[in-house]
Amino acid sequence: MGRKSNFYLILFLLALGGSLIALLRHMETGMPLLPGQEQLVWQVEARIDFEASGEPVTASLSIPDEKLPGFEMFEEHAASPGYGFSINDKKGARRAEWTKRDPLGDQSLYYSVQFLKSPFNDGTQKAPLKAREIPEYWDEALTLAADVVLDRARETSSSATSLTRELIKLLNAGNDDQNTALLLSTDSDRAQLLIELLSKEGIATRSVMGLYLEDARRRQTLTPMVEVWSGEQWVLFNPESGETGVPEDLLLWHRGGLSVLDVSGGSRSRLSFSMIRQSMPATHLANVSDENSLFSAIGVHRLPVEEQSMFKLLLLLPLGAAVVVFMRVIIGIRTAGTFMPILISLAFLQTSLVPGLVSFISVVAIGLLLRGYLSRLNLLLVARIATLIVLVIFVISILSIIGYQMGYATGMTITFFPMIIIAWTIERMSILWEEEGPKEVLLQGGGSLLVAILAYMMMQSTLLKHLTFNFPELNLVLLALILAMGNYTGYRFSELRRFRDMEPPH
Repeated sequence: MGRKSNFYLILFLLALGGSLIALLRHMETGMPLLPGQEQLVWQVEARIDFEASGEPVTASLSIPDEKLPGFEMFEEHAASPGYGFSINDKKGARRAEWTKRDPLGDQSLYYSVQFLKSPFNDGTQKAPLKAREIPEYWDEALTLAADVVLDRARETSSSATSLTRELIKLLNAGNDDQNTALLLSTDSDRAQLLIELLSKEGIATRSVMGLYLEDARRRQTLTPMVEVWSGEQWVLFNPESGETGVPEDLLLWHRGGLSVLDVSGGSRSRLSFSMIRQSMPATHLANVSDENSLFSAIGVHRLPVEEQSMFKLLLLLPLGAAVVVFMRVIIGIRTAGTFMPILISLAFLQTSLVPGLVSFISVVAIGLLLRGYLSRLNLLLVARIATLIVLVIFVISILSIIGYQMGYATGMTITFFPMIIIAWTIERMSILWEEEGPKEVLLQGGGSLLVAILAYMMMQSTLLKHLTFNFPELNLVLLALILAMGNYTGYRFSELRRFRDMEPPH
């Protein structure tokens, strides 16, 4: 058997092996091959970090109820080796509790929970009795300021909910009013200040900590909110934005007056959240979470959510690599660098396409102008590249600030671009400009952006994202395809017109 035959046999085995493993995973776990057959599942992981002093440790974390507005708990578990773990009910609130005799040094505790989207009606709960109360730290001036603010809000309201909305407007006005400015200077927590003002008015309230869900996000924090009893149901308010009601992407993690996190026997405690959105068939969710399943053991679903978020992007890289190989080897598109378009397409996944294009072109254009000035200083290559990296960081920071001031939230995501890659791209483009002229810069720069856009469109596909994450073995099929294209030695499509005169006469 010749070398070619061995090569094609390897390609066949790679493609067949990846396809068979994906089919077996589908049959064993019930993971659907099409995203349309799935049910949305949110997996949220809470991480507690603290430094233990060698004394007995007890860490207590407030955890959500099994039924929440818009969500229903499916599964929960903790992952903290060496710690005792239990879930308790204290004053009607669920709390996870970790205990250990004498830990020492940095500690990390994990609590993971899965939620299914579900309809809800959370307005039938009975309101607690709330007596009029004044915070102990309020002196006569603060009490008078609170009365003035309440009087102003009361004039333009007719119910507990409308009074709350008016109070939020006044508090958000900030320094425009001396009374609200005085209250905020004493208590900068607007949610707590709103609760105190409403309690002074005799309105039942309770503090809420909400978690906004966004796919593949890490190190997120809770958002303080306030629930107000309208007389018939609880109404949620965001004291920062004034938003009313429970948004579809908000998970009510904590309710009530107890603290969110208590750690005894440790110091410098921190709480952060990671989350990932998964699509699974409801009838097979139990199979996916089965610890005895071989595919669950070797799949990425058992990793911490923070690592899953990283793998969700990493598993898209072979798809982008296949696009680059096809466009360069088969089509014949020239790019600035071999795989720089993949990095650009990954950046587009973070910024979305149009803001990403505008940001990239702006940064590179400004960088080329700065590089033109640096060339006059006759710097060594290493110093020139380092200087360019610093300047690119400044340019990106300025563009982010300008975009934020103009009200474009996407401007803040420019920082996802790989700084060094952009700096090196500017250096390559500048040298190319000097040696080959602006036409070659436009050809390679435009080719890079075209390939990056095509890779972005492939990597943004719901079907392909589903297959690459839930069936990672299908990347073996992509590997076989890349190897096959790498063995191609014929004309590129872009060369057909160039060599058309060499065709033999018919």
